[in-house]
Amino acid sequence: MKTSTQRFLAVALSLALVVLCAGLAQADHHEKGEMTSKTDIVDIATSNDSFSTLVTALKAAGLVETLQGDGPFTVFAPTNEAFAKLPAGALDSLLADKDKLTAVLTYHVVSGKVTADKVVGLDSATSLQGGDLAIDTSDGVMVGGAKVVKADVMATNGVIHVIDTVLIPSE
Repeated sequence: MKTSTQRFLAVALSLALVVLCAGLAQADHHEKGEMTSKTDIVDIATSNDSFSTLVTALKAAGLVETLQGDGPFTVFAPTNEAFAKLPAGALDSLLADKDKLTAVLTYHVVSGKVTADKVVGLDSATSLQGGDLAIDTSDGVMVGGAKVVKADVMATNGVIHVIDTVLIPSE
C-alpha cells in the first residue's frame, strides 16, 4: 500500500510529465509553423485535418480570402464530425447552393475577437449572416445550440472556438 506521500509524488510526477509533453508538442508545432499566432484563421483550419470539410465549404463559398483578411473575426468552427451529423444529403445540397452555403458559413462568424472570457458575459452575438446566435453558459458554453469543445484557438486575425454541431440559420 502506498503512503499518501508516495501517491502525491506519483501524481506530481505524472502532471509534470504531461506538462513537459504538452510543452514539447507545442514547441514542435511552433517549429513547423503550425497553429501559431502567426497564422490566420484559414491557415489554422487548413493545417488541422478535423476541419477539412469546413475548408472545402469555405472554398466552395468563396470565403477563404474574407477569412484571411484583417478581421478580427470570431469563428465558431464545426469539425468534420459536426458536418457528419447533418441529415443525409444536406452537405451535398449546401455545397451545390453557394448562396445558402454562404449564409450557413457566415452564421458561424462574428465580427471582432470574442475570447472565452468575453463569451461568458454574453447571452447572444450577431453573426455576419445577420442572425443572432444564442449563448448559454449555464453548463459549459453553448452557441446557437452547439457545444464549444475547444475555445480560444488564437489566430493573427481573430479567434476560433471549435463546436460540435453545424449551425443552421432560420430562414
